[in-house]
Amino acid sequence: MESIRKIYKTGLGPSSSHTMGPRIAAEKFRAKNEPATVIRITLYGSLAATGKGHLTDKVLRESFPEDKVKIIWEKDTVLPQHPNGMKFEALDDKGNLLDEWTVFSVGGGDIEDEELKLQKVTVYPHTKMTDILKWCQQNGRTLWEYVEIHEGEDIWEFLAEVWKTMKDSIVRGLEHEGVLPGILHLPRKASSYYIKAKSSAGTLQKRALVFAYALAVSEENAGGGTIVTAPTCGSCGVVPAVLYHTQNTYDFSDLKLLRALATAGLIGNLVKENASISGAQVGCQGEVGTACAMAAGAAAQLFGATPAQVEYAAEMGLEHHLGLTCDPVAGLVQIPCIERNAIGAGRAMDASAYAVLSDGQHRVSFDKTCLAMNQTGHDLPDIYKETSEGGLALLVK
Repeated sequence: MESIRKIYKTGLGPSSSHTMGPRIAAEKFRAKNEPATVIRITLYGSLAATGKGHLTDKVLRESFPEDKVKIIWEKDTVLPQHPNGMKFEALDDKGNLLDEWTVFSVGGGDIEDEELKLQKVTVYPHTKMTDILKWCQQNGRTLWEYVEIHEGEDIWEFLAEVWKTMKDSIVRGLEHEGVLPGILHLPRKASSYYIKAKSSAGTLQKRALVFAYALAVSEENAGGGTIVTAPTCGSCGVVPAVLYHTQNTYDFSDLKLLRALATAGLIGNLVKENASISGAQVGCQGEVGTACAMAAGAAAQLFGATPAQVEYAAEMGLEHHLGLTCDPVAGLVQIPCIERNAIGAGRAMDASAYAVLSDGQHRVSFDKTCLAMNQTGHDLPDIYKETSEGGLALLVK
């Protein structure tokens, strides 16, 4: 299993698979083909279906000199390796093919082809939560210690930067007002939710603050701002909202927050390894569902949970998002994505509390839930997997 650094990527929204991944691929192809006169890019499947709403074409054009790029949209053609396929072709002034590259944006800002698959670096010897829990029990260690031992102590410097960027995105999002870009003209709500939360009290205030923080990050993402994938752009509001609220409310130190982020990254890594975090592959259960699992496990750890209780919290966060579709209205990462982050953050708080109250024993394991999510995602029709051809995307105009 790879490093949790692959789960947390800092970049510009609105989509890790449709914006960040294509930008990375384009920059790689440009570096090899500077002399080319024309760059022809064919987008397949989900990338073609929702690429315009997700700004795929914008980032591709920005990655090459002006007037070089020709984009072909093939939404009805899905390559067998992954729904988010791209073919880059470099042509000379006579139309001769100089270079060609087919690559896939597999979620969370990662790109993959056969060569890149072979370059993956294994950091963790285990790929199942059950085996990691067994290791923790045998060695008297926690989940965050498991991360530290296998990643090395420099992981804390990396996570400190991640946490700073997450907090900055919340602060910016709470300040920004007005309308988000795109044809929906969707108003930002984080600022008003925050103001109302501060004038409330008790349980309502706590939940309203979680909502406000999640909205802040998600709206920053939808506006093309800087965020951290956790595990994707479309689900980037859940983990920061839960951890920011928990730290501010209960005065946890930054060190404890970084340890919680380490555990959250491990949970996200396990989902990525055993299922998928790509909405185009398994629907939103792989994005907000995974984010909820990450946040629930992290929060449970902060509240003193055992590794078994952390696993239970993560399992519930994922289990109760099974079957969640990815049906972005107008192809934008706005409806239902932004509200879904807020509700996912609330669910994470509930799952962590439920798990901490338990003894950690439960029937359905996190590993089995990952397998169920993967199977459910592959059983979902393509119209519910980031194509904007079904569900809310079809009914809401």
